[in-house]
Amino acid sequence: MSHLKPARAYSRSEYLSDAIVHAVGLAGAVIGGPIAIGLAVVWGHSWWIVASLAIYTVTLIAMWVCSGLFNLMQCEDRVIWFRQLDQSAIYLKIAGTYTPFIALASSTTSFFLAMWLSALAGVALIMSTPKLRLYYAIPLYLGMGWAGAVFGGPLLAGVSSLTLTLLVIAGLLYSSGVVFTFLHRLRFHNTIWHLFVLVATTSAYMAVVVEVARAQ
Repeated sequence: MSHLKPARAYSRSEYLSDAIVHAVGLAGAVIGGPIAIGLAVVWGHSWWIVASLAIYTVTLIAMWVCSGLFNLMQCEDRVIWFRQLDQSAIYLKIAGTYTPFIALASSTTSFFLAMWLSALAGVALIMSTPKLRLYYAIPLYLGMGWAGAVFGGPLLAGVSSLTLTLLVIAGLLYSSGVVFTFLHRLRFHNTIWHLFVLVATTSAYMAVVVEVARAQ
């Protein structure tokens, strides 16, 4: 979850607050992901649904780890590499979040392929450019994130109203929080952005669990 080159140095308190947000997010992913997988196994879901939750969990953990490496590690000689990892992980996490819903819908193979091909294309774009391309990356992030609302009719047709509400809340939080990635002169802007991500990620996770529970 990257930002552009800061216009000022971050204070110790800003780094500390951001580290706390990342720690909470990572802990939630490490604990919550296996819980969702375990519930799917106990409830007798198919191997594909269990595998989809594992994919989701891996991408969720990867997002927080890569974000922490870039935003918290003071390694000037590796900043470009960490930034590329950070931005690439976002694409994978978006596709990873869609994957359990696709598995549960069991009739959206084309959407699955579209999401993962878009994610891999985004990763290729980021990893092939030595300089920051956030202005190009953000439209693809947002496009992938809202693709379900525009093209995912079969994906959303069977979800509950609670799930749909949670997903909309997640999408709105992600989209509005992006603004803070550009407000470099605002103190704690990075922490604020990652708080948006944390709450949005939690909302999306709850949506996943709700649908897994409904499908048992």
